[in-house]
Amino acid sequence: MSDLWVALGLVLVLEGAMYALFPNRMIEMLRKMPEIPPAMLRVAGLTAVAIGWLVVWLVRG
Repeated sequence: MSDLWVALGLVLVLEGAMYALFPNRMIEMLRKMPEIPPAMLRVAGLTAVAIGWLVVWLVRG
């Protein structure tokens, strides 16, 4: 269970770093998001899940 909290903490660190280091780019990206087709967002999300799963599998495997 502690691994889950560590993983969630790392997600928050990475997300927060992006907003802290590149606030204008993040705002720009969020404004453009409605223009991206839902299918492309879905593929990007599934790709991120697959890469994340692979990383966890390789590290914990």
